[in-house]
Amino acid sequence: MEPIAELLIVPFAADFMQRALLAGLLAALTCSLVGTWVVLRGMSFMGDALAHGVLPGIAVAYLLLGGGEVATTIGAAVAAVVVIAGVNVVQRHSHLPEDAGIGLLFIGMLALGVMIISRGSGYFGDLLSFLFGAALGVPPGAIVVQAVAAVIALAGVVIFHRAFLALSFDERKAQGLGLHPGAARIALLALIALAIISSFRTVGNLLVYGLLIAPPATASLLARRVPMMMTVSVGVGMLSVYCGLLLSYHLDLAAGAAMAGFAVATFFVVLTVTEVVRAWSSRGALASAPTAPPA
Repeated sequence: MEPIAELLIVPFAADFMQRALLAGLLAALTCSLVGTWVVLRGMSFMGDALAHGVLPGIAVAYLLLGGGEVATTIGAAVAAVVVIAGVNVVQRHSHLPEDAGIGLLFIGMLALGVMIISRGSGYFGDLLSFLFGAALGVPPGAIVVQAVAAVIALAGVVIFHRAFLALSFDERKAQGLGLHPGAARIALLALIALAIISSFRTVGNLLVYGLLIAPPATASLLARRVPMMMTVSVGVGMLSVYCGLLLSYHLDLAAGAAMAGFAVATFFVVLTVTEVVRAWSSRGALASAPTAPPA
């Protein structure tokens, strides 16, 4: 067999690797579509808080109901609602800015989740699975959930495109245009929660944030229009999943960490290249500019 084929194709011969690839690609699609608006709206910290905040709901569902696909999804959804409601309560009933409320819920929910998991018998293994994912052991049911989530995310970003666009750049103008920025914000938060909840089994609560932010951030360096930014983001996310799984297979690395780490590394590579190109372009423009004749 050709060395290139052995390097790039053979790792996906096993069924569990094929499931991991499919689950990862669906996670990348969902996270990249939603993450584009997270980056444009400046809601990265809120996305991080939700990624950590669903842990108590997952832990309760796991300990009380056996950790089935439906139970953990419902538990994560309930925890996400608690985080969103808690942030709004802190913002409305205190003099603290929104990021303070997000920080409080972020730490509080993470701590609560770890405490709940610590009451179980398989504390260490369960905690690692929840936080860092189990991409190589994704059950078929999780792939179905991710496929449904990807369809909902795609429909959501299409239906709310105008509202999200106005909300990201001028909330008062969105209100004047009758686009209901409050409802749009709730819809965006719901899509963020959906992306996190549907993807945590693949890359984990901590690392799902990497797929949610890194591909859209990379796309923002290469594209200006939102549809193109989403397209580039999805491409970067899927490439990160594929290359991350290859690194995991050949170098014996944690699959979720390899996928998220590749996505972040791609951002810095693209950032470096774009800065070098910009510097060379500026230097070329200065060199070709006409010089003033001597006095």
